Amino acid sequence: MKPETNGSKMPSILVTGGAGYVGSHTVLTLLERQGTDIDIVVVDNLSNAYRAQGQKQPEPIRIIEELTDKTIHFYDVDIRDKDGLSKIFEHHDIESVIHFAALKAVGESVQKPLEYYQANITGTCTLLEVMRNFGVYKLVYSSSCTVYGEPENLPINEGHPTGRGLTSPYGKSKYFCEEIMKDVCRSDPKWMIVSLRYFNPVGAHRSGRIGEDPSGIPNNLMPYISQVAVGRLKELQVFGNDYATVDGTGVRDYIHVQDLAEGHVKAVKLFHQPGFGGFHAVNLGTGTGYSVLQMIAAFEQVSGRQIPYKIVGRREGDIAENYADVSLSQRLLGWRATRTLEDMCADTWRWQHNNPNGFKK
Repeated sequence: MKPETNGSKMPSILVTGGAGYVGSHTVLTLLERQGTDIDIVVVDNLSNAYRAQGQKQPEPIRIIEELTDKTIHFYDVDIRDKDGLSKIFEHHDIESVIHFAALKAVGESVQKPLEYYQANITGTCTLLEVMRNFGVYKLVYSSSCTVYGEPENLPINEGHPTGRGLTSPYGKSKYFCEEIMKDVCRSDPKWMIVSLRYFNPVGAHRSGRIGEDPSGIPNNLMPYISQVAVGRLKELQVFGNDYATVDGTGVRDYIHVQDLAEGHVKAVKLFHQPGFGGFHAVNLGTGTGYSVLQMIAAFEQVSGRQIPYKIVGRREGDIAENYADVSLSQRLLGWRATRTLEDMCADTWRWQHNNPNGFKK
């Protein structure tokens, strides 16, 4: 890969997977919060992001540049491409990395385990190796609450065992990556890694111009609901109604993607605290769980659209209930989620209603 000619030696944050859902919202939040004293470099292989024919930038990046009037350095590179990554590090003064790039669908990972291990684990190891080669030791990692497996107690705090009874290759890949990062931090005290264990990101930017736009049939609940509401899909499939929950459907801790993005900005600021170092895992959630049927009802209320659904069998890899203890994020990051379930549904609906085909016009 030939580097851009407009590269910069201004201090930079590298965002892998920055054209994806959580990545793009974090890039926008970084640009809104960091001012003009830092560059943003995005690496994405576009496996789950849309780029219009003839355009250099994927749509989310192009729109973020319009919204912020700032330039983003974008590279269409797979993080498993060691040479391609190395050229980017040569071309920019990378200070820290936020690592989103990964395959992320629980159900799909059960059907495609090799693809998930290759992308998520091999990709992460390659990234860490290139970072070390260039003396970059600050990483914010996009992890997942799936590392906890079947919850032994609720709410789940960071002291909950990880790696036990994991139900999907996706969850295992996130757990394995965390274990690799712990070993890396033990091997060299220069490393600073914050692993953010997401619960369930939903919502969209308040502008309604960027949001979740999955390739193909959505694997997650909220984009499926919104595509049914806008008429792209006929009905929602609800996977199981016989769980030991409030109404038999799965319960999850849903967090607004803007809150999640702000958590990443707070995590990057930790790197500037004297004495900070090593590996730290932090939950990012709201601390409240909602069932699938409660989510449907909330979305219907906000959108004014009926969401037809059909109960089907449980999905392999799913668990009954999952929500976070978020006290550590408040203590360590000085962060907490502030947006409500109504905000999540309203912002999702604004994005989907304004963009019924996602980023495709």
